[in-house]
Amino acid sequence: MATTNPLLDDIAGLMTGAMGAARAASEEAKTAAQARVKGLIADMDLAGRDEVEALKTLAATALERVEALEARVAELESAAKSE
Repeated sequence: MATTNPLLDDIAGLMTGAMGAARAASEEAKTAAQARVKGLIADMDLAGRDEVEALKTLAATALERVEALEARVAELESAAKSE
């Protein structure tokens, strides 16, 4: 017949409690670190994805217009030289 040792039961209970406390401390540290990183990013005033996409579209449109204007200037210069 197996008997239980109260000392071992107490140690097992303490270990279980310590594991739970360690897990809770880990989660709390993770949450605090995430909050700190989010705060740092917010302080940096970085552009959001939608702002970057809008700027990319604007830059592409501007580049197309510049290329069209360069071609038109080349045409006008060619026409001026032939006169």
